[in-house]
Amino acid sequence: MFVNRLILGDNLEILKGMEDDTVDLIYLDPPFFSNRDYEVIWGDDGEVRSFQDRWAGGIEHYIAWLKERVIEMHRILKPTGSIFLHCDWHANAYIRVDILDKVFLSQNFRNEIVWSYKTTLRVSNNHLGRDHDTIFVYAKSSKFKMHPDKNDYPPSESTLKRWSKYADEGGFVSNKHFAGSSSTIINTEDETKGFNINSGIPRDVWDIPHLAGNNPQKIGYPTQKPEKLLERIISMASNEGDIVLDPFVGGGTTIVVADKLRRNWIGIDQSVAAIKVSDLRLKNQHDLYSKPYELELRHFDYNLLRHKDAFEFEKWIIEQFGGIANPKQRNDFGLDGRMPDNTPIQVKRSDSIGRNVIDNFFAAVQRSDERLFEKNKAEGKPVGYIIAFSFSKGAIEEVARLKNKKDIIIELKKVSDIVTYGKPPTVKLTAKELEQYKYAFEATAQSEAGIEFFSWDFNYKPEDGFKAEVYLDKEGKQVRKLKPGKHQIAVEAVDKIGLDGMDNVNLKVKEEGNDT
Repeated sequence: MFVNRLILGDNLEILKGMEDDTVDLIYLDPPFFSNRDYEVIWGDDGEVRSFQDRWAGGIEHYIAWLKERVIEMHRILKPTGSIFLHCDWHANAYIRVDILDKVFLSQNFRNEIVWSYKTTLRVSNNHLGRDHDTIFVYAKSSKFKMHPDKNDYPPSESTLKRWSKYADEGGFVSNKHFAGSSSTIINTEDETKGFNINSGIPRDVWDIPHLAGNNPQKIGYPTQKPEKLLERIISMASNEGDIVLDPFVGGGTTIVVADKLRRNWIGIDQSVAAIKVSDLRLKNQHDLYSKPYELELRHFDYNLLRHKDAFEFEKWIIEQFGGIANPKQRNDFGLDGRMPDNTPIQVKRSDSIGRNVIDNFFAAVQRSDERLFEKNKAEGKPVGYIIAFSFSKGAIEEVARLKNKKDIIIELKKVSDIVTYGKPPTVKLTAKELEQYKYAFEATAQSEAGIEFFSWDFNYKPEDGFKAEVYLDKEGKQVRKLKPGKHQIAVEAVDKIGLDGMDNVNLKVKEEGNDT
C-alpha cells in the first residue's frame, strides 16, 4: 500500500478503497457531537458539506455516521493494530457502547485515557468545570501490545519519599524491603529483584496542557491538539516504519508527529484548508533526509503537469488512464504504452496537436502489431489512443475521416478527460513602509475557483522552499517590524480547490540614521 499520503476527500470512500489488515495504528479526533450548532472551523466548502451530512439529525444520526467509518477502520487494521478514538462528554458513552464495543468487541477494550488539559473553565452553579477529553483505546485482537515510555510518567513524590532510603545506586528496591507491605507496587520489573523507584508507572490520566496562545506550535486552528499528546500515543502503540492513519486530519498534528517519529502515515480530510495547512506544516519540518510524501487533491495543477518531466508525465497519465507505460523509450515505434488488451497509446504533453501526429500514429500502430490492428478494426474498437492537452481542428477532422471512410477508430483523449486540473492562483505582493522598521504587506490573488486563504514566510529562502510562519490568513494582510538588513518576504495563496500560487518581495531595511 502506498503510504505517506495527504488526501483531500471523503474519508469513508477512501477507507473503502484501502486493503484489509494494512494499518498499524489509527488515531481519530472526529468532530464532537453537541446539541448546539456545530462550529465550522475552517469554513471552506468541503467542511460545510461534511457538516451538513453529519448534523442532519440527532445523536442517532451522528452515531450512524461515525459507525460506518469505524467499521472500515476495523477492517483495515492489522491484527496487531489498535484504534485511539478521541471524544468528549457529549457523546463518549454512545461511542463506546454503540460503536466501539460492537465493532471491536468489548473484550478488546484496553483503556479509557483521560486527557486532562486544565484550561480556563466555563463554570456553572449546576455542574463542575469540564477540563478533560476521553480517548478510548481498543485493540483489534489480543496480538496488540503497548510499549509506553515510563519516562512520560514520573514517580510520585510519595513513592520517592517512602522507598528511596531502601534503593541502591541504580534506584532498585529489593523484594525483601516491600514484601508483605500494604502498598501495591505496580511497576515491578522483575519479581525477584523488586522495582526501580525512578521508573514511572504508566497511567490512564494524562496531564498535558492545552496549547497556550503564544505556543510556537499554534497554527490558528481552534481544536489543535498538542504534539506531546500524539507523541505519547504514537510512541506507545506503534514502531518505526509502521503505518499511522488519521482519517480526520484537522490541523495535521498526527501526521506531523508520525513523520517526526519515522512512521509511515496517511492523512485524510474533506477540507481544503485542513489538507493545505497540514502540507505546510510538513514542509516546515522536512529536510534532505525526510521521506517524500504525496499530496492528493481533487484537482491537479495545470502548470505542473505541463512542465513535468516528459517521461514521468507519460507514465503517470497512462496509468491514470488505466494503461501500462513502456518501461523504456526504445524500439517502441514512437508509442508510449498500451491498454491491458495491448491497444497502443501515445502521449503528447502539449496543446493543439496537429494532423501530422495522427498520420504518424496511424502508421505506427499498424507497424507495431498488424494482427491486433486488423482485429480492433474488424470489431469496431479503437486501434489506438492519443492523449494530449488539446487537439487542433485538423487532427479532429482527420480522425473523423478515418472513421467515416475507412472504419478506423483512433480515439483522442484530452488530459482533462482523464484527470481534473485547474490553473493555480496568480498572486501579487506589495509592501509599504509605515514607519521606521515597520511595514504593511498586502497580497492580492486571482483564481477561477476563488481564494481560500494566504500563508506567509517572512524569512523566505528560495533554496529551502516556502516555510510558513503564518499559516492561515483570510485577508492577505500583515504588519511586521523588521530588523535592519536585507529581507525576502513571500506569500502563498491557496484557492478553494487546493491549488496555490506565490509571490515575494525583497526589502532592504536601513538602520536609523544610516542612509547607506
